Amino acid sequence: MTARILIVDDEAPIRRFLRVALEAEGHLVIEAATAKAGIDTVARESPDAVILDLGLPDADGLKVLAAIREWSQVPVLVLSVRSDEQGKVAALDAGAQDYVVKPFGVKELLARLRSLLRDRGPAERGAPIVEVAGLRIDAAARMVMRGGAEIHLTRKEFDLLWMLASRAGRLVTQRLILETLWGAAHVEDTQYLRVYIQQLRAKIGDDAANPAFIFTEPGVGYRFRSE
Repeated sequence: MTARILIVDDEAPIRRFLRVALEAEGHLVIEAATAKAGIDTVARESPDAVILDLGLPDADGLKVLAAIREWSQVPVLVLSVRSDEQGKVAALDAGAQDYVVKPFGVKELLARLRSLLRDRGPAERGAPIVEVAGLRIDAAARMVMRGGAEIHLTRKEFDLLWMLASRAGRLVTQRLILETLWGAAHVEDTQYLRVYIQQLRAKIGDDAANPAFIFTEPGVGYRFRSE
């Protein structure tokens, strides 16, 4: 799948490294070294995805993200030296789809990017079924099967599972889950969410210590296994 990828990073060596890796995957690469150039390029070129550094010389990358989100829902992968939990959550809450910390492994970054480019996930394509590693989730029938046996979930457990599975491979923040499924008044109830995740894992046979389906990004959110 060929895509047009915009790299917004003020470090020329990083841009060159990413260009080589992305072009080797068959992608077309566009570059910008400043916040202003990045915003202008998104507006002018309409890329398929953006790789965005937060430490830009003329403005914080979060301001770039906020400006882009005023008119575009282009997938954005943040690439930053900021590894603190608060920084990750701020970027994801501002509209980034994923976050990779520098220094990074190029294979991981490319895998994350492939996930962002997959048509926004099966729920957004209208596909009502997700199947992965023997687990079948049917949104229309609200049914979950594994190994031919039905798994009985509560309504809220199913909604939680589908929210993660329909975004397979992408990081879903705790805040987004809580706000979507329980309402804005519950965005701080992370312990409540952890209890539901534990219940869900127990029912689908997922070991938190060695997960097959639901992977935890500590303090940030969850990522469902990608096909």
